[in-house]
Amino acid sequence: MDLHALTATNYFFKNQTNFYRGKVRDVYSIGNELIVMVACDRLSAFDHVLPRSIPFKGQILTDVANMFLDSTRNIIPNWKISNPDPQVTIGYHCEAIPIEFVVRNYLTGHAWRVYKEGGREICGNILAEGLKENDKLPTPIITPATKASSGHDEDTSYQEILKKKIIPKKQLDYLYEKTLQLFESGTEFAKNKNLILVDTKYEFGLYHNEPMLIDEIHTPDSSRFFYADSYQELQEKQLPQRQLSKEFVREWLMENGFQGLKGQLIPEMTDDFVESISNRYLELHDVLVGKPLEKRSYENAIDKIEERIHLGIDGLEL
Repeated sequence: MDLHALTATNYFFKNQTNFYRGKVRDVYSIGNELIVMVACDRLSAFDHVLPRSIPFKGQILTDVANMFLDSTRNIIPNWKISNPDPQVTIGYHCEAIPIEFVVRNYLTGHAWRVYKEGGREICGNILAEGLKENDKLPTPIITPATKASSGHDEDTSYQEILKKKIIPKKQLDYLYEKTLQLFESGTEFAKNKNLILVDTKYEFGLYHNEPMLIDEIHTPDSSRFFYADSYQELQEKQLPQRQLSKEFVREWLMENGFQGLKGQLIPEMTDDFVESISNRYLELHDVLVGKPLEKRSYENAIDKIEERIHLGIDGLEL
């Protein structure tokens, strides 16, 4: 563990049946019904974990995600049961549906890169001619991606999902509907915070064959936010948008010759750059949650997290 960041955990719990280390999360399966998700401070971009961890990032992701998981239960049930530590969520073990439901309401990021290179269709959605970077789309579009066990996720489409029989049509239609409802909810929340929810992704799973929202929701790792009060002026002047997301990390990597392609080396991340990333995450937390983060202590964090997880799962055998 870095002195001021949680880079990784290595626990073994009673009744533990599996362990999975994702790009930023360590996930422990307890029996057949529970999972424990530890949001570490690792940072990923272009499907690569970067060499430096970001102080408080995991706590920020957990805090923001839990706020939105709690506020959207009226739209669709979700996996969360409890939050015993600032970087831990205990929840239901779901069978993951191998699709990311990406929603875009503005032409930016990956969609803009496709458009700039001449693409006018993305995941079955036709884009009009003459659009500029960060322009608002007529309506939100869903641009799904298939979840890869390793390497890059791949763009797909509604028709392709049905053709490959990844999930049944009735279930896909239901998840498309819930995806747009979740996005509308996030859009309204952001509007009240002087933000624009530009794009985001949702992931779903099955718990006893019933669909559930899983993973994180509306965090800076899964979403992009613009500041609403400066959007129009900056767009008219064709200037970059003020945004809260990790897109600036991707841009910095591209400027330094890294896009996750074979043979490319991740550039050195200085202490000042790591601190600037941490500050950007803290800023988004403060704007979204409405108050500063109560920063955790990293002293003996590995042991404290393990102890709190033991207490959290005690008595939760379902």
